[in-house]
Parts: sequence; structure tokens; C-alpha cells
Amino acid sequence: MFDLERFVADCRTCTSASGSPEPVAELVTRAVFTHAAVIEALGVPKRATLNKLYCSHDLTILNVVWAPGMTIMPHNHGMWAVIGIYAGREDNIFWQRLPANPTGRLEAVAAKALGEKEVLTLERDVIHSVVNPIPRFSGAIHVYGGDFFGAARSEWDPEFLVEKPMDGARAVALFEEANSRFA
Repeated sequence: MFDLERFVADCRTCTSASGSPEPVAELVTRAVFTHAAVIEALGVPKRATLNKLYCSHDLTILNVVWAPGMTIMPHNHGMWAVIGIYAGREDNIFWQRLPANPTGRLEAVAAKALGEKEVLTLERDVIHSVVNPIPRFSGAIHVYGGDFFGAARSEWDPEFLVEKPMDGARAVALFEEANSRFA
């Protein structure tokens, strides 16, 4: 059984005790291994959403649901992140800044496909983009080592790969746009 209140409390304890993502990654791994219990607690993914389960200055826990075919532009978090898939799939493309490029453009350097029961830990300086490549909604628990909504972050234009400040309202609008395509 997945007890959301217990999960949040355990994440809070791990974060305050170590400040490291490793103990949180263990908690997320245990949670998504019992993915049917997570679905029972959070619901079957039916709508793209960025649902805040907990948020403080040092920890944010989200239930992120990606619509079929949904893509999020390259972005950073400025804090560590642990992502655990409980339904569907999430493909991550990892980017790095080109060293001698004054425009701040990016280049893709790696990729990782995550399926149900899989977990990925991202260090604070990672830049990634996300795609749900399957024809159904995908759900993931995202845990961040800070205030996801209050941190200064960057996003990169998906066409030109040029950096600009993260527009949180625009990011939320992408979820609504994805929902309107499937309404």
C-alpha cells in the first residue's frame, strides 16, 4: 500500500537528515515498485497535470502526468531531482551548454527512457527535456531538493535552444494545451 502522508513524511525526514537525493531515491524506488498502489492512491493518469503534493523551501513533491505525445522544452531545476515512473513512460534528453558559444545554445549529449517502476536521479546542474512517446497518459512522482516553484530556473527555446528565464505560467499552460488536444 502507498500511503501518501507517510511518503511525504519520510521524504521530509530524509531531506532534512542528509540533504542528499540518495535516501529519497530509495523511497521513490520502493513507492513506484508497487505502482498499482500508487495508482490507487493518486488515481489513474487521465489528464496532464503538475499536481503539488507537498512544497516547502527544501522539498517539493509532485505528481506529474504527461499527456500522450507531450513534450517539455529543455529546462533545469537548480536543485537535485528524483523521478519515479508509476504508469507509462517518460523519455529524457540530456543537454549541455556548448563551451565556446556566446549564444548559450545547447547540444544533446544523452538520453534515458524510463518505464514503470524505474527511477532517475538528476543532479542540480542537469538540463533535460521530457517526452511522453506513448499513446496513453504517463504518471510520475517527482521529488525536488528545494522549492520547485520558487527557484530561479532556466528554459531553452525548443527550436533555437537559446536560454531564457523559466516561465512557470507558460509551463503550466503546456499541460492545459495538452489536455485540450485530448478533450
